[in-house]
Amino acid sequence: MTALLELKDVTKRFGGLQAVGHMTFSLNKGEILGLIGPNGAGKTTIFNLINGFYPPTGGTIFFKGKKIDGLKPHTVCRLGLARTFQVVKPLARLSVLDNVMVSAFSRTNHREEARKTALEATTFTEMDAWRDVPAGSLPLGMRKRLEMARALATKPEVLLLDENFAGLNPTEVEKTNAIVKKIHETGITILIIEHNMRVIMAISHRLICINYGEKIAEGTPQEVANNPQVVEAYLGAAHA
Repeated sequence: MTALLELKDVTKRFGGLQAVGHMTFSLNKGEILGLIGPNGAGKTTIFNLINGFYPPTGGTIFFKGKKIDGLKPHTVCRLGLARTFQVVKPLARLSVLDNVMVSAFSRTNHREEARKTALEATTFTEMDAWRDVPAGSLPLGMRKRLEMARALATKPEVLLLDENFAGLNPTEVEKTNAIVKKIHETGITILIIEHNMRVIMAISHRLICINYGEKIAEGTPQEVANNPQVVEAYLGAAHA
């Protein structure tokens, strides 16, 4: 299999605190790889390292065989690697469509082309009826969907999804699940952080579990779910 994204011995320290330690894994073209672990395990920090928000303290990150650690986020995005954010912060006064157009400008300097891309992304994420609504007035479920539309407007090869199901009701979870599967069907490779175990177990081809910034398990969803270290990390030693 072709590895699109590779982390090799990646470490991140903030002062004396090690947030990520010696992280090594690969994301293969065409797969959905789930990243799980307790709160504070270092999952979002890994995303921040991949997309250039933080430089690693040690180790190397490769995207399509090219070293990308140390590059700025906008450069990483233009290479074809986009992400959503756990805490959704749209440009509140702008409309949904204008929010998505802002992202589309990462690929073009032409307004009409950006608008065309934004229209396609909002249609894909089933937000047509919300296009003219100020983004700040959206309910949480639609804000999460806007995050996906903004990321798709950058035309990524790899999409990092950071807890896009968090806080959603069952109907919204079902709809978001369908959109993520539709994204994958277009050929986009996905790395996803998610606490909804029912969703992550069903949607992922492989899972990686981390705890205290270090990888403790990797394999199929069933293999990881049955790993005693994973059970202990989530439920405590008594359950393991």
